[in-house]
Amino acid sequence: MSFTSPYPPVEIPDGSIYETLFGTISEEDLERVAVIDAGATEGTSYRELIGRINAFAGALAARGIAVGDKVALLSPNTSAFAFVFHGILRAGATATTVNALFTAPEIAKQLTDSGAKMLITITQLADGAKAAAEKVGLPESAVIILNGPGEGESPNPNAIDLLAQGLPAPDVSFDPATHLAVLPYSSGTTGNPKGVMLTHRNLVANVAQIQPLLNMSASDAVLAVLPFFHIYGMTVLLNAALYNRAQLVVMPRFELVQFLESIQQYKCSYVFIAPPVAVALAKHPLVDDYDLSSINTIMSGAAPLDEELGNAVAKRLDTQVIQGYGMSELSPVSHVIPTNPGDGPQAPLSSCGWPIPNTVNKIVDPATGEDIGIPAEGLSEPGELWVSGPNVMVGYLNNDSATKETIDGDGFLHTGDMAKVDSDGFVYIVDRLKELIKYKGYQVPPAELEALLLTHDDVADVAVIGVIEADTGEEIPKAFVVKREGADLTGEQVIEFVASQVAPHKKVREVEFIDAIPKSAAGKILRKDLRKPVA
Repeated sequence: MSFTSPYPPVEIPDGSIYETLFGTISEEDLERVAVIDAGATEGTSYRELIGRINAFAGALAARGIAVGDKVALLSPNTSAFAFVFHGILRAGATATTVNALFTAPEIAKQLTDSGAKMLITITQLADGAKAAAEKVGLPESAVIILNGPGEGESPNPNAIDLLAQGLPAPDVSFDPATHLAVLPYSSGTTGNPKGVMLTHRNLVANVAQIQPLLNMSASDAVLAVLPFFHIYGMTVLLNAALYNRAQLVVMPRFELVQFLESIQQYKCSYVFIAPPVAVALAKHPLVDDYDLSSINTIMSGAAPLDEELGNAVAKRLDTQVIQGYGMSELSPVSHVIPTNPGDGPQAPLSSCGWPIPNTVNKIVDPATGEDIGIPAEGLSEPGELWVSGPNVMVGYLNNDSATKETIDGDGFLHTGDMAKVDSDGFVYIVDRLKELIKYKGYQVPPAELEALLLTHDDVADVAVIGVIEADTGEEIPKAFVVKREGADLTGEQVIEFVASQVAPHKKVREVEFIDAIPKSAAGKILRKDLRKPVA
């Protein structure tokens, strides 16, 4: 039995990303600050941003970039990212955003798989970028180093070289419903990364779909620490904030002091985070040294946020905490706790909210293939979450078999995530289908044990995976724990803490203390890295 959002369908504009975000901007909004780098005193206005987008698009066209070409963008968050990214799309090209933490071989792999004709980066990442470009045969002139010395002193053009030409944006024509806007790569937490093909309509649809639930406005200052190269930052921060004429305060990476200083300095009202940041906000003593009263909403995504942790942040900062759910293949948002539910039911923070407008959901028992419907009361049984709607990707690049495994003949994308639904239609993510631990036939969700362990005062961070016990050959839960600084915590204490609060089959049976939990840039635990043998 399928179910939909309680919100009415929204109108989805027919145009490109550029036309949707900037086509009807008013004179008043043109003078607003669009983006400002954290610590700076002056930002870039919407008028300046649009001018740079068009000039960058014109320069790309003059250098041979045409409709349908792929251009790789390797950069952390900067104010320049906004005009470069949108300049690529304005030129009719497809942006394949590259994780700023990638090594040269990883960059080369994405360049090869995507077929990128150009690579745009910054000086700090130039060595890896140039090595990757050389490996795949890109000429040096096709590697743009935005803040580099430029063509006068090197073979690599910089941003000034391109913008100074002052060329008009090219006159391009394409169908937004089928033309690829972006080609992000799936995080690879459960396998090899795949190019996710998202059209202009996919991205436009998702901005329109989340609008009535997030209620972002021109009065908001939005802290942008989550990476723009990841689909979460790309859609929910970069595109949605610009669509609503908000001000983006841009941070290249998470650093707690700068994070707190930026909120205080720019009076940020909307803060988007991943759960690891929530841990710091709930527990770190530095938080009390800053005026964070400007915050009216904190939204967590990219990984499940524990309800107790979220409520601790809300109480400490006296603000609203919500969370959402999505994946690259969904552009990415498919579920959000609304910021203003009105007279309707209040979404528990343990849920990821309602399905967004214009989508249909199914929860399907993976063993039987039977649909699991909305219960009359309480929570349903768990099943795999399926989603259909205009935000569903068109497929994986050059990978028809993976596409067919993920999107069925009725257009439902099989998320690979286990979920439940309650009687009000709120959806709860249980865990990754492939990450569930099976102990003696019982399913053990790692996220549940991680959330529990994070409530321990001496646990700074944690990840749980299934490992094979040598003596029995059984899969058992193992916890990788990062101790709070100065804590005297033993493995036995960790095991006892969990055992006192969960069913016997969910007990942690092995503990290993490590310095840091490996995570993707979007904050997802890289469980595959924890499964590697320790050297």
